[in-house]
Amino acid sequence: MDNDVSAGSTTTIVGRLALGVTLLAFGLGYTDLIDGVTAADAVSLAHYVGGVALFVAGLLAFRDRDPATGTAFTGLGALWFTWAVSAGGQVSDNAAGLFLLLFALVVLSLTLAGGDLLGQGTYGLFFVSLLLLAIGRFADNAELAKAGGWFAVAAGAVAWYAATAALAHWPTALPRRAAGRGVTATG
Repeated sequence: MDNDVSAGSTTTIVGRLALGVTLLAFGLGYTDLIDGVTAADAVSLAHYVGGVALFVAGLLAFRDRDPATGTAFTGLGALWFTWAVSAGGQVSDNAAGLFLLLFALVVLSLTLAGGDLLGQGTYGLFFVSLLLLAIGRFADNAELAKAGGWFAVAAGAVAWYAATAALAHWPTALPRRAAGRGVTATG
């Protein structure tokens, strides 16, 4: 029986946990779900966990000759580090929107690069999040930012699940139907 359970590399697990926690904190800050918690409250976590730890995990992936994971984690580490150190700075909404849009393109590249289903799901949801946040900044629309926050929360949950599934040996793929079984035509 093949459940597509993979232990995953330690680097990938640590990187996914760092990304998941950062996305959850960042996204929840935009959703207004928790009273008094904003995206700005995620700055320290984004700086050290999303920025530094994720970047180091990317460097370790490169050392392990895993260029896809190395590229993803160093690129995302740079995103979080830059976002954290520039948070609170006086930039225009258009400049902030452009920053988010440019990194949305990076995350789109990660999504289209392939890989496992949970990784692509994480990056795909994160792409939508960044795109909505960018458009929200360009249009000064808080509702789009809130929607972007929810997509970040979903991306964080998928990243967290992927790391936890690798550690706990849970299934990481949907079961496939056997050939010849399934929908039959009636006429």
